[in-house]
Amino acid sequence: MLSTFWSGFLRFVEKNSKENPVIYSLLKQLRPIEMSEKHIVLSCDNPGFVFFLQKKIHFVEGYLFDHTKKRLRIEIVVKAQNKRQEPPLLRFEPTIEDVFKKAGLNGTFTFDNFAVSSSNQVAYAAAQAVSDSIGKAYNPLVLYGGVGVGKTHLAQAIAQKVLAKKPNKKVLFSPGDLFTNELIEGIREKNTPKFRRKYRQLNLLIVDDVQFIAGKNTVQEEFFHTFNAVISNGGQIVLTSDKPPHEIRRLEDRLRSRFAGGLTVDIQSPDFELRSAILLIKAREKNIDIDLETAKIIAEQVADSRALEGTLLSLYAKTLSNGGRINLEAVEDFFMNVVEQKNKRVSPHDIIKTICTYYDVRQSQLKSPNRAENIALPRQIAMYLLRKELGLKYDQIATLLKRKDHTTVLHGFEKIKSLLARNDIFKKEVDRIVNTL
Repeated sequence: MLSTFWSGFLRFVEKNSKENPVIYSLLKQLRPIEMSEKHIVLSCDNPGFVFFLQKKIHFVEGYLFDHTKKRLRIEIVVKAQNKRQEPPLLRFEPTIEDVFKKAGLNGTFTFDNFAVSSSNQVAYAAAQAVSDSIGKAYNPLVLYGGVGVGKTHLAQAIAQKVLAKKPNKKVLFSPGDLFTNELIEGIREKNTPKFRRKYRQLNLLIVDDVQFIAGKNTVQEEFFHTFNAVISNGGQIVLTSDKPPHEIRRLEDRLRSRFAGGLTVDIQSPDFELRSAILLIKAREKNIDIDLETAKIIAEQVADSRALEGTLLSLYAKTLSNGGRINLEAVEDFFMNVVEQKNKRVSPHDIIKTICTYYDVRQSQLKSPNRAENIALPRQIAMYLLRKELGLKYDQIATLLKRKDHTTVLHGFEKIKSLLARNDIFKKEVDRIVNTL
């Protein structure tokens, strides 16, 4: 019987689509109504759903071939389940895109297009575990790391996987500043009960950049009670931050304690291999023609994963007149121009000012005789960057920083060079300063 065949096929898909759970959740909503040697007709009662499924049809046909060893063409028709129902075109049921949008999600942030390497594999595994069993695996899950390491991508991937399996779940992705602004608006409008209904009855609450609530007493008070309400109701909390909870300044101790009660995972800056993979994924998403060797050259030059996409699009725009293929020659020309422009824009004063801001020291201290570690290290970093980024001579740097002679600068340069080679944490600090420039 057709229904027996379909049930067996669904079990086959469920077993073989662990990395693409959306397909199984979609197929469960279809009913087989006709089948021949060459095609199968499936029906559902939602036109919007059919439109979405058409984009996935090649996946389904692939599973059918694996299951039956036959090339079956799929046809989907809209058909009401019984005559007493309203005509399908008059009924509205949200598509999966509507569900994602309502939850505040970006449809491109999925597990399928998240590149995994040693720098983020623990976070990836934890996110998968949470999405498979919200409220039970790790609660809360705190993902922290620098800019562009994939915190937001993983957090949203959790939400999308949850909603793909159960679209009726109450899920919300909220940036920390949005949580703050909505609370302020609720207080201003004397309507905080509405705010609380929105946040406290969720099955999954994701707060991105939670460090933004620190130092705001009323916001932290409200978030504390929201946190407790969601957890008490069996819901899941996922947080992202630029620092681990114990390093977030002006965060209340009771919140710090709650955050530490789950799993906190550090996502490291992407290594060379991961950056290459990210670049290739972005190129595939945007139908940009680029080969592996060219992608590796770009990944060597660009350390920030967010900047990778911008670099890719800039390169593509420059090659449109030649068919849009990004080759080695185009990459070399591009980075040569970048270096020239950077040297025109960045001045010695910019480097010194940026370092002072980063390490919270005054420029007068940097140029003083003070040899305290908190002054000497930023001073030596300035020596290193003035030499490496701008190509200044040692005696020129000595004059700028009011050192006696060039040997002091040479010593500082070599010390920082050595530290960069053997201390990954220190290297990340210097990379952040360079990226700021």
